[in-house]
Amino acid sequence: MTWFMGIDIGSEKSKGVVVKDGKLEAEATLPSGYKYGETAESLKEKLIESLGITFEDITFTVATGQGRDSVSFSDDVADDIRCSARGINSLFADVRTIVDIQGQSSQILHVNEIGQVGDFVISEKCAAGSGQFLHVIGNVLRIDIDEIGELSLKSKDPVRFTTGCVVFWETEAISRVSEGFSTEDILAGVHRAMAEKIISLIERIGLKEECAISGGGGLDIGLVKSLKDKLGIEVKVPPNPQIVTALGAAIMAAEIYKKQ
Repeated sequence: MTWFMGIDIGSEKSKGVVVKDGKLEAEATLPSGYKYGETAESLKEKLIESLGITFEDITFTVATGQGRDSVSFSDDVADDIRCSARGINSLFADVRTIVDIQGQSSQILHVNEIGQVGDFVISEKCAAGSGQFLHVIGNVLRIDIDEIGELSLKSKDPVRFTTGCVVFWETEAISRVSEGFSTEDILAGVHRAMAEKIISLIERIGLKEECAISGGGGLDIGLVKSLKDKLGIEVKVPPNPQIVTALGAAIMAAEIYKKQ
């Protein structure tokens, strides 16, 4: 049997997958922490243990993400843009626009029918359109990030944020709490504001249908709903959008090995 591994070391979360014959066989996610190399080793061990194999059974490994150079056992590295594209293409071959919402940034990709990247745009160094702000607002409201999506869907009157800067959003959120606005309405307002930021990125290169989400932001059903509402179209969401880039890395591992 031929196994291929993809490791994605992100700024907040690290993800790993193993594929065989193009099919996802195992996945794992861990906090990235500060020692990327150790996190990568832990991911590797979790993956092979879940499959009942040894690392010697892995034919080829590709690392990607912010900490890709810290993955000592990888055979090659690839940038996360290409890996995200290949990951989504393997799941939704008809998708032409990818909204990749990561921990520290967001990026919009145009891809063709075989998962090659055409145009793309990456957000500026600002948390407003990334998953980082969900952590910020979670701390402000003292709720777990996993609760944010469900709670926001209960909103009756979303708060309107008046600025485009995450620093002021945080200040506004604190003010709204003191003014008695509900947690649900504040969260729904945050999602709308984030969706507007993401759409401003999409407008820079244009929207090509079909559209899909990748990255940890896709786990927030409230943010996904806001994005769908603002775009006015259906947006495809993978079963686990957080592992898409790692999946793409594993797929590229298989392709690189076959070429060699």
